[in-house]
Amino acid sequence: MIRFNIPAFVGKELDFIKETINSGRLSGDNQFTQKCHQWFEEKLECKKVLLTTSCTHALEMAALLIDIQKGDEVIMPSYTFVSTANAFALRGAKIVFIDIRPDTMNIDETKIEAAITKKTKAIVPVHYAGVACEMDTIMEIANKHSLFVIEDAAQGMMATYKGKALGTIGHIGCFSFHETKNYTSGGEGGLIILNDERFIERAEIIREKGTNRSQFFRGQIDKYSWVDLGSSYLPSELQAAYLYAQLLDAKKINKKRLELWEHYYTKLTPLAQQGYIDLPTIPRTSQHNGHMFYIKTKDLETRTELLSFLKKQEILAVFHYVPLHSAKAGKHFGKFHGNDNFTTKESERLLRLPMFYQLTTDLQVKVIDAIRSFFQ
Repeated sequence: MIRFNIPAFVGKELDFIKETINSGRLSGDNQFTQKCHQWFEEKLECKKVLLTTSCTHALEMAALLIDIQKGDEVIMPSYTFVSTANAFALRGAKIVFIDIRPDTMNIDETKIEAAITKKTKAIVPVHYAGVACEMDTIMEIANKHSLFVIEDAAQGMMATYKGKALGTIGHIGCFSFHETKNYTSGGEGGLIILNDERFIERAEIIREKGTNRSQFFRGQIDKYSWVDLGSSYLPSELQAAYLYAQLLDAKKINKKRLELWEHYYTKLTPLAQQGYIDLPTIPRTSQHNGHMFYIKTKDLETRTELLSFLKKQEILAVFHYVPLHSAKAGKHFGKFHGNDNFTTKESERLLRLPMFYQLTTDLQVKVIDAIRSFFQ
């Protein structure tokens, strides 16, 4: 069986975990957490980062930081994971879904301004597959209407827009280190990037259960207490140790994934030229990170048949998000603005192929040959 995903593992993880256990300090914000923070702040060239237990929690922190209130509206694509919407719906916001671009599967930046009302508080672009949204346009719209921009960069670590790291362009950026991502902190994990200095102090408080504990540990106050809303958003030191091992090999992992991506693209191009499939589009403004490789079939029926065929060949491929506006909760907590020209249609055609750091060329060739065989 060729699995769809195997979590990245570089070899140093066990050594760092053992070191953490021997230190007797397993709770968060210790040695390896600080090393991770330093790595991100230097490599991404950002003001402040904080590890979180998940990207979901990073998004929930973002909703608290921009003070989402009941009745506020937040604009985002419907083609995204449920956490993107949940984080803001939990605070009482109405989710305003808009259509996506068929070329990148990202939010259609030309549809955003028409969806803005007096109740709009934020725009949440989702960088699908580590391919950047058109952030210049989005930031221009946000600045014009005094809106916050929260980048859902769950899939975007090591990817850029016009040379700038994803997650560092809007007011806040959120990342995932789930086991399906390019880098993982042991199965779950996340990161929040604070690009607006006014959020930094409060983010530390929210992350530490609403207390000013971080200030206490820095010696800024003589005792800590409950000062704000918050929750337990910081991961254990074991997760940070696992992640740091992968960060040390981040370039190596990124290079391998891009090579795998290019191999898929090159070998499947003839099928695209014959009109059987469509391949991903990477805008010139974007440097992607090889997070995923997907193809688009002619229609839902063809995709279903291809999935079944690959399964019989012991190849696990998957489709991705069911658009949120079509879900029961999506209809209750949100609304779709404008026409659904591409969101549903394109999502029904998309099929993700096996893609992970340990994927060998031999296994990848088997996947490619199976797809060729299906269409031939």
